[in-house]
Amino acid sequence: MIAIRAGKTTDLEQLNELMYQLHHEHHIQDPLNFKTAEEIEQEKSIARYLDNPDCLVFVACHEDQVVGFISGNFCELISSVSKPVQMGSVDELYVLPNWRKKRVAKQLYHVLETRFAEYGVEQVFVEVWHFNQQACSFYDDSGFKHHIHWLRKQL
Repeated sequence: MIAIRAGKTTDLEQLNELMYQLHHEHHIQDPLNFKTAEEIEQEKSIARYLDNPDCLVFVACHEDQVVGFISGNFCELISSVSKPVQMGSVDELYVLPNWRKKRVAKQLYHVLETRFAEYGVEQVFVEVWHFNQQACSFYDDSGFKHHIHWLRKQL
């Protein structure tokens, strides 16, 4: 049985371990573009999300173990060419490998999306690297559509 709840400072040790694993998996998949988990750990902590009222963290727990988490934040898209819109971003979503394919990510995302809607968010965006086809499929199944294509060319 999985319980989804807001992240707390008492979860910080487990959340930092999951963040480490997330960034390690990204580095393994694309070492040319991703820093090592050790490098990121020095620069970025999920603690900043727990302390910021514009940020949200939800955890999936089995008994006392955090088996997954999602983080996001509120922002307003302001552009010289498009109309302003209240946005929510999915910043990180990670589920331990043994808990994948058990709808944990779906439950976490649903709670985040519901909270965004309660606060008046009109659109949600997420950045997913092309190599992460599992995440691409998850967001596609969750109703996300392409709206900007970022292209990259190595010189």
